[in-house]
Amino acid sequence: MDGSVLALLSVLGALAIGAISPGPSFVLVARTSIAVSRAAGVAAAVGMGAGGVVFATLALLGLHALLTQVGWLYLTLKVAGGLYLVHLAVRIWRGAAEPVRVPDAAAKSHGILRSFGIGLATQISNPKTAIVYASIFAALLPASPPAWVLLALPPAVFLVETGWYAIVAVAFSAGRPRAAYLRSKAWIDRLAASVIGALGIRLVMDAAKPS
Repeated sequence: MDGSVLALLSVLGALAIGAISPGPSFVLVARTSIAVSRAAGVAAAVGMGAGGVVFATLALLGLHALLTQVGWLYLTLKVAGGLYLVHLAVRIWRGAAEPVRVPDAAAKSHGILRSFGIGLATQISNPKTAIVYASIFAALLPASPPAWVLLALPPAVFLVETGWYAIVAVAFSAGRPRAAYLRSKAWIDRLAASVIGALGIRLVMDAAKPS
């Protein structure tokens, strides 16, 4: 197998393992799928994929070196990302006791766009993920990869991220998961809010630690 092809597959495999690992992104897509609709969950998955493209592009442009040399920028991104996740967690917690409403056609369209935006924002709110991308690229890509690899990476990353979270969306929007959610909506929403909020608080606290 060509070395460049092997490097590309290695990068995608490492990113796939990271995507599959449970975290706030997984929680958000699963909750969106069972609380709103399958289409909204898939829209959130597409947002996650778009966020992956952002990280992949920035990694190829040398984001790791920039964040390493400009310490205040990394800390700023940490605080901003952490505060966003805390804000999202508070909103989910506050709505935990509200009943699920069946939206009309216009609201469904708006909900899909909103789900995409929340998925994208959640994905890019953690600057540590940017470091993971940059580290994987630095470790597994050759020093001077051919142009086709650089062009293929962003869309391939999109397919990996979107593909996994779309599977999550389809699985959790099935009848049994949705019925279980409706029976225990308040507790499930509060658990999801706790997971997302915990990561947000952790990011802010990490930024506050003396270097």
